[in-house]
Amino acid sequence: MMAFRLITARVGSMSACSRRLSSSLRSPTTSLSSAASSPKDGSSPAQRVLVNHNSTLSKEKKTVAPPMVYISGEEMTNYTSELIVDKWIKPYFDIKNWETFDLSCKNRDETDDAVLHDAVDAGKRIGAIFKEPTITPSAVQVEEMGLSKALGSPNGAMRKGWNGITISRDTIHIEGVELGYKNPVLFERHAVGGEYGAGWNTVGKGTMVTTFLPKCGGEPFIVDSRELKDEENVGVVYHNPYDNVEDLAHIFFKRCLEQKVIPYVVTKKTVFKWQERFWTVMKQVFDDKYKNDFVAAGLLDATGGELSHLISDAATMQLIRWTDGGFGMAAHNYDGDMLTDEVAQIHRSPGFITSNLVGKSDDGTMIKEFEASHGTVSDMWADHLAGKETSLNPLGLVEAMIGAMQHSAKLQYDATPASPEAKQTYEKIMNFTVTLREAMHNTFRYGQGTRDMSGPSGYTTEDFIEKVAWRVERYLSAQYEEKIPELPEPDRHFKKDYDVDKESLRKLFKKYDVDGSGRLSISEMEKMLDHLGVAPRKQKFEKEPDV
Repeated sequence: MMAFRLITARVGSMSACSRRLSSSLRSPTTSLSSAASSPKDGSSPAQRVLVNHNSTLSKEKKTVAPPMVYISGEEMTNYTSELIVDKWIKPYFDIKNWETFDLSCKNRDETDDAVLHDAVDAGKRIGAIFKEPTITPSAVQVEEMGLSKALGSPNGAMRKGWNGITISRDTIHIEGVELGYKNPVLFERHAVGGEYGAGWNTVGKGTMVTTFLPKCGGEPFIVDSRELKDEENVGVVYHNPYDNVEDLAHIFFKRCLEQKVIPYVVTKKTVFKWQERFWTVMKQVFDDKYKNDFVAAGLLDATGGELSHLISDAATMQLIRWTDGGFGMAAHNYDGDMLTDEVAQIHRSPGFITSNLVGKSDDGTMIKEFEASHGTVSDMWADHLAGKETSLNPLGLVEAMIGAMQHSAKLQYDATPASPEAKQTYEKIMNFTVTLREAMHNTFRYGQGTRDMSGPSGYTTEDFIEKVAWRVERYLSAQYEEKIPELPEPDRHFKKDYDVDKESLRKLFKKYDVDGSGRLSISEMEKMLDHLGVAPRKQKFEKEPDV
């Protein structure tokens, strides 16, 4: 017979996790979301959650973590990730089953990129991957690092080796802290095809012909033929593989339904006619498998009861306007890359966005690679090497670690469902990751965050890691949390890239302050926002633009 203890858990980003934890203890095969988001209601101050005694952890008896691939990078994010593992993970877990691969530029160069191929093979075999940010060196960096040759981005090899389907990028939310979007924004970016794999060359006047030779032995035919009349041209050829779009559709619609957000499919199919197939596959899957559930949940009320298509141009504008969040988008590779960068900037920074590559092994097992969506933070690394204080916000790194650990535990349990040890490990990792997320979020809520959130008095990189480690230990010991003080939105002046032109802002204010009172009335503000094109609009179903 299982023994349980009652604990109090904070509702919000924690409550969503707590509900999943409570559910997972009853049904460990429940799928896990890569998003770390708060529920939209968030009205109750606390709730009581059942935690299985078998899921508690201690430093005295470490839990053996399931197999996982750990890909290390370099610079500031490598330093911070090592602190996270040493201070937060190793005290509670024996990570002997983790397979580690050093994808620093130096090691890739010294191994002639054999380490990249080994990492891809291990990821395909194990299925759960955590990746630190890495560097794809420029020509200048090749010389500065003393590399023997240029190195390509490892991402292409990973997406190909793991049969990449989609890159899920979602907003991260901390209850009580205002960021950009009030509610979750989900995004699926097709992981393959498009400009990233393009072949190209510089050519002069002449005829350029693209010919397709069928592998099945059919007759070759010309895809495109054109006369080039300029003295200098760049010929570019690429393709969009669509075999896995159906898989992408299932991933997208399931996640939107789970998070209760409105789904949108984004293309430029009115001009780029070849993108029509992406839309038709997505819509067919939606109509056949998901439409009734979305209608029942009231998630299509704003779109006329149908799955809505957005032209990519319109999507860029809606991302700015729909700051209430509560929607998801799916797009091609390049559009997804650009649009998720926009989401990141609206939602404060790339540090508040998750990044999760989803692929599939040959036997159908889901391969998931988790990483932060920002880079190696070179400027902070330079300060660190110079002996200066740094204050790196590790939120994106930690969400990636949480996702990878949860997926590794799920894969192990799914492979051996009759094993009590696998079930117990699953429960322990779920409890730990939920507790870690809550401890980190609460550290921000208490005003003990890094300087991008708390200003000049914020914690240094090392002090923040220590503070969260202290809080994790306290939570795991007591499984109890007192009331959290709510803080206003952190002052945006503390953002590293804050560059508002105050003189232009004064001129703009003066233009609309028609009575010279030094204040804007509602009517003056309405006029200004409408003129700037950012005034809130009543949501209604709009006819899709023709171009």
